[in-house]
Amino acid sequence: MNNPYEILGVSPYADDQEIAKAYKELAKKYHPDNYVDSPLAGMATQKMQEINQAYDTIRQQRKENISKRTADYPYSYEQNSRSDYHDVRILIKNGRIADADQILSGVPLPERNAEWYFLKGTILYRKGWTEQAFQHFQQAVILDPSNGEYQGALQMMNAERNGNYGGYQYEQNPMNSSCSACDICTVLCCADTCCECMGGDLICCC
Repeated sequence: MNNPYEILGVSPYADDQEIAKAYKELAKKYHPDNYVDSPLAGMATQKMQEINQAYDTIRQQRKENISKRTADYPYSYEQNSRSDYHDVRILIKNGRIADADQILSGVPLPERNAEWYFLKGTILYRKGWTEQAFQHFQQAVILDPSNGEYQGALQMMNAERNGNYGGYQYEQNPMNSSCSACDICTVLCCADTCCECMGGDLICCC
């Protein structure tokens, strides 16, 4: 099968909502009911099968990637006397990512400390938002450079960011090359404003 992202006409960096939207639009366009008694009926059926297979492949790949991140993530979520977010750590450990994200999103900006950015980065990592996770881990280390847990997370992300250990190869957002008025931080912040599912404010690397 050809590249499933190309079949759906989306970027490999598209989120799940964008992919689902693209799939629904194509499925609506090529649904066999639209080609009854049409000489293009065979083509539409073949195209629909290709679309379905591409969508199923992407969903399975992303499900496996999330499972791998969950299994491989080497940091503890257990309560400790120094943690300001005991409940969030336990929710993440138990796989209740949405609940943990909701609690963190409710923390006012002035109260977001190094642990907040570390845990937010952990949630983003578990969701597959690797570049945003990297930025949050980076901010956590900036705020608390002596914390080994935060340093370990950032080192792991640096390794993945460079394509090591089966990780991803970081690429500059192509929008940046043609947009002189904004950089990657602006793009991500705009996306955050439009989509509450990311929760909270993204870290500006400027």
